[in-house]
Amino acid sequence: MSRKKSSSRFRNAVIQIEDRQYDYLEAITLLKNLPSAKFIETVEAHIVLGIDPKYADQQLRSNVVLPKGTGKNIKIAVIARGEKAVQALEAGADIAEVDGIINQIENQSYDFDKLIATPDVMPLLAKLGRILGPKGLMPSPKAGTVTWDVLSAVKEFKGGKLEYKVDKAGILHIPFGKINFSVDDLAQNLCSVQESIDRNRPSGAKGKYWKKLYICSTMGPSISINMSSLFNR
Repeated sequence: MSRKKSSSRFRNAVIQIEDRQYDYLEAITLLKNLPSAKFIETVEAHIVLGIDPKYADQQLRSNVVLPKGTGKNIKIAVIARGEKAVQALEAGADIAEVDGIINQIENQSYDFDKLIATPDVMPLLAKLGRILGPKGLMPSPKAGTVTWDVLSAVKEFKGGKLEYKVDKAGILHIPFGKINFSVDDLAQNLCSVQESIDRNRPSGAKGKYWKKLYICSTMGPSISINMSSLFNR
């Protein structure tokens, strides 16, 4: 089997990255100046943590509010009844009801990025975990997506609140803006991500918590970050 060749754009980007760890501001500046794709790419952080998620006390799932937003207009569905559904729509939810959304999920014909639910309807979602779980859409109190305060929840997620969860290998993959953001805006978002991860450190995490940190754009090569530059800013 022949190996797929990388694009000339990607190769040109790679040769501009030195084999070293970069100060986080230097890395963001470099990232913005690399050859880019023909669309506005997302900027991502990939963080290797010293935890083993197979243990309950080493799992990490939380959320962070990016002060400069995500750069994406996310579609939010809210499963709620009566006044709570009305509040959700007033806050900017794209759809707010019960039966219609559940039918969409069952038929796998839904079109939303975030699902929020009030506590009273969660039993209705239990059977849909096999569909929602793998997509990262299952509402969770810890993630702020199971709440009676749907008005605040919708506004926060529309405004830049982001949910994250460590994968099976103990790695976090977190988008923190768009390539057309300024260096300062991306830096503020990345710093907020770092603070949230530290604030939500699992109780079972022992020894070195942060192991490696890389940033990249959707279609670009990764840049290694000197983590002390982020911690000691």
